[in-house]
Amino acid sequence: MRILVTGGAGFVGSQYVRTLLDGAYQGYENAEITVLDLLTYAGRRTNLPVADRRLTFVQGDIGDRGLLLDLLPGHDAVVHFAAESHVDRSLEDASPFTTTNVLGTQTLLECCRRLGIGRIVQVSTDEVYGTIAEGSWSEEHPLLPNSPYAASKAAADLLARAYHRSYGLPVVVTRCTNNYGPYQHVEKVIPRFVTNLLTDQPVPLYGDGLNVREWLHVADHCRGVQLALEKGREGEIYHFGGGVELTNRELTALLVELCGASWDAVRLVTDRKGHDRRYCLDDGKARRELGYAPQVSFESGLAATVSWYQDNRAWWAERMRPGRENVGSTVAVPR
Repeated sequence: MRILVTGGAGFVGSQYVRTLLDGAYQGYENAEITVLDLLTYAGRRTNLPVADRRLTFVQGDIGDRGLLLDLLPGHDAVVHFAAESHVDRSLEDASPFTTTNVLGTQTLLECCRRLGIGRIVQVSTDEVYGTIAEGSWSEEHPLLPNSPYAASKAAADLLARAYHRSYGLPVVVTRCTNNYGPYQHVEKVIPRFVTNLLTDQPVPLYGDGLNVREWLHVADHCRGVQLALEKGREGEIYHFGGGVELTNRELTALLVELCGASWDAVRLVTDRKGHDRRYCLDDGKARRELGYAPQVSFESGLAATVSWYQDNRAWWAERMRPGRENVGSTVAVPR
């Protein structure tokens, strides 16, 4: 079994790759993995093992058709994590999100179609649905994205659906709630708040702090993605939720306590444009069809995450410096 993992040097992708290489997914202990990652600011080669005979790393763009046509042959499946994913950045400039998330995904799907790849998992987000005041979204809920990021992911999901319906491409789409865990870039809320608290910087809490998110440990998300790869029905969508809803104010209070800080560090700031009030997924379909269930409790997972950032200052301190970009090594691809 050979699997191409796009965006495999990022937060979620690297968790998936490390877990695969650790032999934690039954039946995939000997799988060979190719990671394709552009190594933008959000990806880091050191998120992955330095040397593993089962891992090949390639620095490159999912929008590079020639690269994909050279790289894909011999692979049995593609797990597609690669994406621009930060809402605030998309509000500043939506162009990279359209280029990577929409055009890049279309290029990947087209190359998979041409080469007859046997399985593709399109990893997406709950943000494609917009906001929900009460209850939870099923997979049949209409897509109503409210940010350029969410719109670009919705477009990618619709392209995946179209490639399945038009060409029979064996695509499965997954959507998850907010992820947390180690190796997450400091621009995201939990690592940003933790690293700010650890360096005596103020914590910026949007608006009234009452926006609600459902939280899922990255290991549980990746476990769901693997189940979708193994068991998901082609052309279907599966939700992965964590079952824990918190307002941003409640989350902030937990982080302040875990970091041994004071609420005096918290600053209410102007709310984000188009800030969705609440997200919540119904993951009953994944539980019934795939046997999905989160295994990491939020209490223990959050405490372990805070401890990881406390113990790995060298990993994130460099990323807090303005204007720093990541540089990584590459493996050449025959052209």
